[in-house]
Amino acid sequence: MTALHTVPARGTEDRAERIARLSAAAHRIRRHALDMGEVQGQGYIGQALGVADVLAVVYGDQLRFRPAEPEWPDRDRFLLSIGHYAIALYAALAEAGTIDAAELETYGSDGSRLPMSGMASYTPGMEISGGSLGHGLGVATGMALGLRLQGNPARVFNLLSDGELDEGSTWEAAMACAHHGLDNVTAIVDVNALQADGPTAGVLRTEPVTDKWRAFGWHALRVDGNDIGALVDAFDELRAHRGSPSVLICDTRIGHGVPMLAEREKAHFMKVAEHEWDLARQQLGEGSPA
Repeated sequence: MTALHTVPARGTEDRAERIARLSAAAHRIRRHALDMGEVQGQGYIGQALGVADVLAVVYGDQLRFRPAEPEWPDRDRFLLSIGHYAIALYAALAEAGTIDAAELETYGSDGSRLPMSGMASYTPGMEISGGSLGHGLGVATGMALGLRLQGNPARVFNLLSDGELDEGSTWEAAMACAHHGLDNVTAIVDVNALQADGPTAGVLRTEPVTDKWRAFGWHALRVDGNDIGALVDAFDELRAHRGSPSVLICDTRIGHGVPMLAEREKAHFMKVAEHEWDLARQQLGEGSPA
């Protein structure tokens, strides 16, 4: 039988130990993202650095899965509907043991299983292909309904961006999910306040985001998405919630952990000079957990 991914049993690891373990995982995810970014010299590096803490907690503390058996029927599903965040998910899948860290060196290359935009047909652990935004929550709703009909207790997580809240299909799915009482769904919204066309608030104002989700019938929490402790507490609360779908709204900072990238003006899709990658890793190392 393939090994099941497990985290320390509740109560055997105190909160400080849990946070330290997940902080170290988030640091490794950021390092993986930088290494992949250097392969192409550009990409969605800022988003990967920003969402690393969220992914570390989800994969290291919440999901039930078998690293060597990514299509195990009883696994929790993690849907990345923001296809251009694939670099972040590859880093998390390497940390989780679903893909070999050495394979990250092929990122975006011809014949690689790790294309620059997420493709379910190529990558172990990638549940859906990403492209046009706004599809993920609809797929999550259908998956969750199917799992419930099968009597399967697996949960469905969907990571979406604040830009995806511009899409009407996201809100249609939010209504359907709440209508059916799908408490096996957890949406995670990465609010980094930036889209390809500029600051999110200037493209299409979505605030007050939390109130909107609650009005649609969701159990909604909002946290600092770069605070491991806050993420752990929030996910614990969402895990215990029953009766409606849940959403965790995460305020993250693009380029978090690497100051020189966090301060870039054009941060949605970054080009990083050849000599800057080592400096970026150095800055990341200076902020690494003890």
